[in-house]
Amino acid sequence: MTERSVEGRGSRLVARTQKQREGLVLLTAIVLLMWLVEAINSLDANRLSADGIYARNVSRFWGILTAPFIHASFQHLLDNTVPFVFLGVMIALHGAGRLLLVTGFIIVVGGLGTWLIAPAGTSTIGASGVVFGYATYLLSRGFFDRKIWELAIGMIVGVVWGAALLYSLVPHPGISWQ
Repeated sequence: MTERSVEGRGSRLVARTQKQREGLVLLTAIVLLMWLVEAINSLDANRLSADGIYARNVSRFWGILTAPFIHASFQHLLDNTVPFVFLGVMIALHGAGRLLLVTGFIIVVGGLGTWLIAPAGTSTIGASGVVFGYATYLLSRGFFDRKIWELAIGMIVGVVWGAALLYSLVPHPGISWQ
């Protein structure tokens, strides 16, 4: 092995480590933002909870972008934070750019879907849509990359979150399936 190839591997490792660190910092910032918003929401008598997605209401269209950051309670936020972090870490390890792209895509596409099919007159809030979007991304990623470890992650995510998805399709008072 030449000295140049050893240097090349070392610099690639440093670059990959930096990319992973940036992704994890961004994930941490997103989670902190959600917790900060919930703290403000709690102090403000949960008035922000009205800023979610209102189905087919053009004047409240912006709720698509705010809904994942707003939760009905700290328990609701905690219930979303655990899988958000677990799945988000796997995406963040590919870098901040990937995490930002995947998260933004899921928020917009998932939010539009909810805006189109949710019952009228209700506010849909929370990061559950992003969590299921992360799960779907990780499940499909292995098929596109054809890497054995990504397929394994996808299979585990598919089993765990597939069961949660099926459970969420059963109607529960105050919980949207969209």
